[in-house]
Amino acid sequence: MIRVVLADDQALIRAGFRVLLSDVDGIEVAGEAADGGQAVDVARRTRADVVLMDIRMPGTDGLEATRRIAADDDLAGVRVLILTTYEADEYVYQALQYGASGFLVKDTEPEDLVQAIRVVARGDALLSPSITRRLISDIVSRPLRPVTRPEILVRLTDREREVLTQVAAGLSNDEIAAVLYLSPLTVKTHVSRIMTKLTVRDRAQLVVLAYESGLVTPGAAS
Repeated sequence: MIRVVLADDQALIRAGFRVLLSDVDGIEVAGEAADGGQAVDVARRTRADVVLMDIRMPGTDGLEATRRIAADDDLAGVRVLILTTYEADEYVYQALQYGASGFLVKDTEPEDLVQAIRVVARGDALLSPSITRRLISDIVSRPLRPVTRPEILVRLTDREREVLTQVAAGLSNDEIAAVLYLSPLTVKTHVSRIMTKLTVRDRAQLVVLAYESGLVTPGAAS
């Protein structure tokens, strides 16, 4: 059973998500929170698997709550899905840096919401290639940032760097396989090893790290 916490300051929105999830096999709403501080506490108390986290909340906002969850070893198994009103939310990139596993817009179709929860709960990447490309578009539209973690690339083989570059370009495993003349299973294995070596949670974190390390520069992966 996947235990979900709903974190949003609007009770109506929480109620809507609860209704959507109430009849879904294998998913239960374990708790609700009206601000980020409550979200962290409820996630800890209920041993949640996934937190649907709004960004803009009074008091402790969703960004700070996400940072706290990602930094807490006791909550290592908790995945955060950021809820946004717009796909181009200015805080999405920062949320991913803080440890969010991806994001959903609040008008997401019910079946897509359920699928996203299941994908994240099992530890897989949430971001589809199309969403990854929107993330990349946001990154490349921002002013150039200094490279902050170039040394981390030493951990990767040449092939793994090639694969990471393609992940940062928003390609799916099948697309990467075609570009690098590998099997999709081999690509999946490479991506898994890269995540382990770089100690990141998912594909979204890989995209962020590819830019922070200087492996990919704004404009190069578009």
